[in-house]
Amino acid sequence: MMKAKFLIVLFLISAGILVAGVSLVRFTVRSSSGNVILNWETNTETNLKHFIVERKSVNGSYMDIGTVNPRTDRSYEFVDQTAFKGAEQVYVYRLRIVDNDGSISYSEERSVAHNVSTVKRTWGSIKAYFR
Repeated sequence: MMKAKFLIVLFLISAGILVAGVSLVRFTVRSSSGNVILNWETNTETNLKHFIVERKSVNGSYMDIGTVNPRTDRSYEFVDQTAFKGAEQVYVYRLRIVDNDGSISYSEERSVAHNVSTVKRTWGSIKAYFR
């Protein structure tokens, strides 16, 4: 009995990361042209209300940077245009998965070293000053 449960769990993990009613099969983060691009894909979406994209610096705390609604093709992209405070900054991202019943789960974390131009970095500092 215990072996059967273990095999079922192992199968679910190998088929994708099962969180709440969502099975993630891919979640990537990359720096490109001054932005950070997140891509993910799901196998199943049961009772899914939306994804909330969260970001933090390595030693910081998570903050919400966007909401993504479910799509019929289950393939997603989110472009973070606000990651620009440092010349070279490491950011950590995760997805908060919110179900229609209010339950919440999280994806695994993904980190990326992000380089930005001096102009964008300066503009980010100016914007941060007025927050």
